[in-house]
Amino acid sequence: MGFENELDAILVKGKEKAARDILKSVEDAYGEVPYVFQFMEDSPEILITKVLHNNAIQRSSTLDARTTELISVAVSAAMRCSHCLKLHIRIASNLGVPDDQIAAAVFLAGNLASASVLATATRHLDEERDVCRACEIGAGACEIHSEKRD
Repeated sequence: MGFENELDAILVKGKEKAARDILKSVEDAYGEVPYVFQFMEDSPEILITKVLHNNAIQRSSTLDARTTELISVAVSAAMRCSHCLKLHIRIASNLGVPDDQIAAAVFLAGNLASASVLATATRHLDEERDVCRACEIGAGACEIHSEKRD
């Protein structure tokens, strides 16, 4: 269904009915409704706009469903969102993604998360190495430095 058709259906049904139908279609497609969508059920405007946003991204993507789920597994693992990770592992498995490919996505995510920690920390260490806090606070040089630092 295209974007305009989705909007028309929402306007015809009303937000409450449209939200219930969206949850039903999510359950039909994935075999379950993610908790965050269940939580949004009482706020139909938020649920509807979230799903419309998700649908627009998926429609504009040239990635197949299996690749999308492997990316979702990796991102969920890197973000340490256990609820998202469990859901996306189940969806990937239901799409026929082999366990070794799911594991590869998790290992890649872990490697990138680790690299991010190291890259961020080492950059900060390099930046802070040349900073003298005593010189920054006072107007003059500290006991260690004989002249004022700019």
